[in-house]
Amino acid sequence: MQKELLFITVIGKDRKGIVAGISNLLFKKNINIEDISQKIIRKHFVMVMLVDIKEANSSMEKISRDLQTLGKEMGLIVQVQHENIFNMMHRI
Repeated sequence: MQKELLFITVIGKDRKGIVAGISNLLFKKNINIEDISQKIIRKHFVMVMLVDIKEANSSMEKISRDLQTLGKEMGLIVQVQHENIFNMMHRI
């Protein structure tokens, strides 16, 4: 089964509950987290996730909107990019 992958980038002031909030939204949409990396840089939280939306119960557009809405509520910047676009932008 081929995957449909998205990159999700989350940046904001570090605080409790960021990973829980984002991952809970993904769980509710039946999205699998394939890989995750997070770091605190000078009190700023930075996270990059690679997720598979193949079996999601929402469209990519709805997922992106919902993540950005949650991000605003949590004081975060959330960006979503399809793997195909990422690959095209970084092709030599």
